[in-house]
Amino acid sequence: MASGLGQDFHIHPPALQLADRCEPVLRSVPEWFGIEEAIIEYLEVVERLPTILCTTSEEAIGFMSVEQHFPRSFELHVLAVRPEWHRHGVGRALLVEAENHVASSGGGFLQVKTLSSKGNCEYYDRTRRWYEAMGFVPQTEFPDLWGEGTPCLQMIKTIRTSDPAS
Repeated sequence: MASGLGQDFHIHPPALQLADRCEPVLRSVPEWFGIEEAIIEYLEVVERLPTILCTTSEEAIGFMSVEQHFPRSFELHVLAVRPEWHRHGVGRALLVEAENHVASSGGGFLQVKTLSSKGNCEYYDRTRRWYEAMGFVPQTEFPDLWGEGTPCLQMIKTIRTSDPAS
């Protein structure tokens, strides 16, 4: 249990079928998730992927969904935190739980895709700075993965496992 804004919050282990709990969080940050079709797609993903949920006694305040692509490669597919909880340790606590999940699953790498700096968006500038502060390193830029004018930046982080062979 951790706290911020004068309240305690709790990080729940990865679970499936959490779209109903996560939808209000996604809709609370339209600067990042303002396209209805994208919200619907993310909610479909949250239903089927392991999702780590952060709650207070009243509501969900953040979540992170993790997708396994290969035995050692995972991706943070979607992450959102209610704006009033930004800079209170929620994202960091979610990431720690995600990294524990990846490590316990034998994963060695965690990637994330976000808007590149060429997308000129102050909100995603903050996002990239946060990922870098959390140890992610820019890997590859895809100018048109998400369509023209929406350049994608892939970032990656090495995850330490307890397996000495990894």
